[in-house]
Amino acid sequence: MALKVKEVSQLAGISVRTLHHYDEIGLLRPDAVTEAGYRMYSDHDMERLQQILFFRELGFSLKEIRRILDSPAFDRLEALELQRRMLEEKMAHTRRMIANIDHSIQHAKGEVTMTNEQRFEGIDFTNNPYEQEARERWGDAAIDESKRKLARRTDTPERQAELRQEWDTRMSVLAEARHEDPASPRAQEVIGEWYAFLDNFGTYSYEAFAGLGQMYVQDERFTKNIDKYGEGLAAFMCEAMGIYAGNHGVEG
Repeated sequence: MALKVKEVSQLAGISVRTLHHYDEIGLLRPDAVTEAGYRMYSDHDMERLQQILFFRELGFSLKEIRRILDSPAFDRLEALELQRRMLEEKMAHTRRMIANIDHSIQHAKGEVTMTNEQRFEGIDFTNNPYEQEARERWGDAAIDESKRKLARRTDTPERQAELRQEWDTRMSVLAEARHEDPASPRAQEVIGEWYAFLDNFGTYSYEAFAGLGQMYVQDERFTKNIDKYGEGLAAFMCEAMGIYAGNHGVEG
């Protein structure tokens, strides 16, 4: 069944304006437009949109995504399998960074000591075992653009330290707001800042953002790490993130 643009927006967790932009640049043109001018998206269009969002999450530019998807050699199943492996590696890398941050917190509290080598454990952005496979499938330009997005934030030890400090600062701000109503303007303001922060490292859909919030309370490792900044912070963030996503068209 064909879907209208608003329905697609709600399903995918992206704005109507974004869908219009994708149409304008030829990235996602709906299969049909009614006489009244309504865009109608088919199942094929939805499959293409799914691919666009997966590639965005991996840091690909819209220009490169269009080139990849429009290539006669593009294989959707092959792409899904490789995207899954790349995202698994990205998730493992994030967990290593979180472990490093936890260790750094303990060091800052005087509970343990850290060597300079330990300060940078898990912060290697150069080694992804699936990068060469991705280059062979989609070309050097696409992968280089993806890597540049993160490298701009972590290309020196100083910037890596700044990133760790920014993470710590943002979590402290969230902890200060955790006693607010999660739907209050203040709570939604700091959660919006958290969304913008995470979006710097791989574009988040609002649906994915809400899902991440649920992980904060469903995975005890996340809960333990987050609640170090303030008891009940993980639960507050989960609820506030769900409300934030809902305010942007994602049903809870």
